[in-house]
Amino acid sequence: MDEQQQQTWHEFRELVNMKPSELATWLETEESLSAGQHKDGGESTGHSSGRRILDILRTRKGDLSDADYQHMRKVVGYIRRHMAQRPAGDVRDTRWRHSLMNWGHDPLTSEDGS
Repeated sequence: MDEQQQQTWHEFRELVNMKPSELATWLETEESLSAGQHKDGGESTGHSSGRRILDILRTRKGDLSDADYQHMRKVVGYIRRHMAQRPAGDVRDTRWRHSLMNWGHDPLTSEDGS
């Protein structure tokens, strides 16, 4: 593993704070399916990414491909950009939070330390 992959792994594991079982359960909900931008009425980009994130989380570190690392960098960038756009007030039941959760990050988990 080279230095860039090591950095990507670290950032990804830091920002993707949902366990695989939590993410899998979330991706089955109506809120998950309706969040994000949908292309041609199909699955949203974030929902598709969530399924890919699940695959990455379930793959041994040594078995990750260059394409996996590329997706991990995309996830890190998305979560950072989206976190910077946090709306005011309670975000518990917002499309903003739901979209982030599709990408494996629950902002409320970071806040309460769990």
